Parts: sequence; C-alpha cells; structure tokens
Amino acid sequence: MTSPGSSAPALPDARATIDEAARTIALSSGLTAITLRRMASVSSLSPGVIAAEEPSMHALAARTFSDLALSELGRVRAVAAAASTPLEALRILVSALLATDHCLSKTIWADAWSIGRHNDFVAVAARECMTTWQELAVSILDAGNASGDFHVTNAPLAARQFFALIDSTTVYGLVGYLTEEERSQLVTRSVEVSVGLVEGTLAGGSLEG
Repeated sequence: MTSPGSSAPALPDARATIDEAARTIALSSGLTAITLRRMASVSSLSPGVIAAEEPSMHALAARTFSDLALSELGRVRAVAAAASTPLEALRILVSALLATDHCLSKTIWADAWSIGRHNDFVAVAARECMTTWQELAVSILDAGNASGDFHVTNAPLAARQFFALIDSTTVYGLVGYLTEEERSQLVTRSVEVSVGLVEGTLAGGSLEG
C-alpha cells in the first residue's frame, strides 16, 4: 500500500513505462530476457510497482510479442493496401518478410515459437498473429485471382506454404545456413510457382510508401 505522498507512478504512466521497457528488452535481448529483475533495471520502476501492474512475466512476454508482431503487420498492410495491383502488393509482402532490416522481428518470432512450447500465453499470441498474417496474404492472393494477376486454386494453402517457407528460412538465417540470396530465392521461386508467376517476377518490392 502506498501513502498519498508516494512517488510511485500513476497507473497509466506505469503501464506505458512497463510496455516500453518490455519492447526494448525483447528487441535487444529476446523475449526470454523479460524478467522482473531486468524490467526493473530498464524501466527504473521498483519490482513492487511492476509486479502490481504486471504480475505475470509470461503474460507480459506474450503481450510484447503481439504488440511487435501486429505493429509490423499494420505497417506492411498499409503499404500493401496502397499498391497499384495485387502483384505489387505481393511483392511488398514478400520483400517485407525477407528484408534484412527485419532481422530483429524474425528473432522475436523464433523466440515465440521456442518459448511457446512451455508458455501458453506466448503460444496463443503466436497462433493469433500467424492467423492475422495469413489473412493478409489470402486477401492479396484472392484479389490477384480476381484481377488475373495470379492463378491460385487454393489461396489459403498457398499462403500457408509461403509462411512455412518464411519461418524455415528465418531459422536457417539464425544459424547461418545458406546465403541470404539462396534463402530469398527459395522463398520467391516457390511462391512464384504456387501462384503461376514466371521466375523473377517477385524480385523487388519495397515498403517505402
């Protein structure tokens, strides 16, 4: 219990500080580094204040992962929505998930898959985020089918195959297996085949609006 003159932050300030500290830790050291001790060090809040606002570090890790994953999704979705054609939107999606400047995000996903084996909060968050990304890809493929840009008989399956490739090449990259060019080619050529595009069509694409 705090006294009226306590300097403990008010609820909104404490929550915002906790969330920001958790994101900083996740991006610099991974989701597993989100501990009460580390949170106190980064946020400058007392362990008591943190525990009162966020009693479960597992739940905080899950929320932090969701915040980061959905933030990236929102940015990619906005740029893809402004694309002139479904083909250009697909190029943007592929480029976004292969770009080297998204390596921190990829590490967060790898953390989530690993931690999710023992942390139900993170497992649920990962499944929900994967479903949301899947919905974006399917919407692009459906639009391309309608416009004639693509020829996909099963858009949900094609989207799942795409993300399975992204996920596997993410892991490859973390252990230095294959070159960046080889990993990118594995993804782009496989997607091109699955949606009826000629080789090299998906090269390029940009998140620059």
